[in-house]
Amino acid sequence: MSEGVNTMPNPCVGILVNDKLHSSIPLGKTKYEAVDFYVEAGAKYGFTPCFFRIDDVEPGAIEVNAYVMEKGEFVSKSVPIPQVIHNRAIYRGRKQYRQLASWITEGRQVFNQWNRYGKLYIQKVLLQAPYLRPHLPCTYKASLSHVATMMKLYDTLIIKPNKSSIGRGIMKLERSGQGWKLTYPASLSIHNKKWQTLQFPGKRLPLLLRNRLRRGQYIVQQRLPLATFHERPFDLRVSVQRGAQGQWQITGIVAKVAPKHRFLTNIAQGGLVTRLEHILAEEYPHLQQPNVFASIERFSLQVAEHLGCSLPHMADLGLDIAITVEGFPMLIECNGKDQRYSFREAGMLKQWKATYENPMAYARFLLDHGLPEQRELELQQAAVMGMTKEALEA
Repeated sequence: MSEGVNTMPNPCVGILVNDKLHSSIPLGKTKYEAVDFYVEAGAKYGFTPCFFRIDDVEPGAIEVNAYVMEKGEFVSKSVPIPQVIHNRAIYRGRKQYRQLASWITEGRQVFNQWNRYGKLYIQKVLLQAPYLRPHLPCTYKASLSHVATMMKLYDTLIIKPNKSSIGRGIMKLERSGQGWKLTYPASLSIHNKKWQTLQFPGKRLPLLLRNRLRRGQYIVQQRLPLATFHERPFDLRVSVQRGAQGQWQITGIVAKVAPKHRFLTNIAQGGLVTRLEHILAEEYPHLQQPNVFASIERFSLQVAEHLGCSLPHMADLGLDIAITVEGFPMLIECNGKDQRYSFREAGMLKQWKATYENPMAYARFLLDHGLPEQRELELQQAAVMGMTKEALEA
């Protein structure tokens, strides 16, 4: 690593990263984040990607120390704070949100400005669109009374942290004989590999579940009637991104299959990845593949466009979508920081690379044209005034 000042002829586009990724960049050990793809895309679109953290930007500064690629290696350089920034970091507090919002007031474009909205808040936003409601599972805050009510309506429920990722902390509650069975992780670690079950009559929730609901913010959701592959439930990761023309587009669709005797499809929890075409051909030959894909793509674009009109400058989403045995899409959840490596694991290298290139194509669009719609500018300005506590902290 070396330090210097900016001598690059091309403009910089910022990639905002967290501490762990930032420290890994000069070592070339970025694991799941293929930062070289950003560099390739930057060369294609005529700018230099630079990687930095939110704390690297000092108040009132006009430059920031960032990692840039020079002669095949990443070096630290002082560069002008970019006018266009892609947020690939996750923050949890209003302090960071206000800092990002202050960049907007200074005239910068930050897309995926905030990407850590609670699941319940996203559900609330999507329910505002009547055409999306048939695709949304019944979901409530997991209070004791709400869980009791949902147990009267459905035979199987999913209880999960409102802001968890990669399957951490998710529990399944299902009717079993005359009572109920709770399946839960032995620990809340992302590396948990041990699952336990607890039988109870159903009149009163077990102490373990009540304690977890009191200690954290959980949601309770009807378990969707997922289609299966080899008798294992599967769902889909759909990458939806804005591209070179500023419009939403589908980058790729990959299937995630739960391990044997498990209900979670997350790769971090042992899920396997494959192409949806293979699943449909083997187990659902009665479905017309073009129609299934068209339905998934149409619904995914509707979700992205609605969120894009409701949340400040969303441009890069990973949607978890289930399909029924009839091929009808149902939304599981929305991820503002898409884990793109599922495409790599499925051998879908073209789509994997495109998940990095498309945001850079959109950055080029913003460099050339600014925001695509006045409505989005208004949303960003409204964000500077502060979003609700429900949106940022729920």
